[in-house]
Amino acid sequence: MDDLICYCFRYTASDIQRDVLENGRSTILEKIVEEKRAGGCRCAATHPQGR
Repeated sequence: MDDLICYCFRYTASDIQRDVLENGRSTILEKIVEEKRAGGCRCAATHPQGR
């Protein structure tokens, strides 16, 4: 399960699964939202479909 889910921050399906096991839920979306607010999103440059 190493398919990339988030190209900007390199999160994989395995990362999300591990996060749920460690925290009882995934906190990755919260981390992504925080990074996007801080201007750290580069989807257009890193995602193969430019999104």
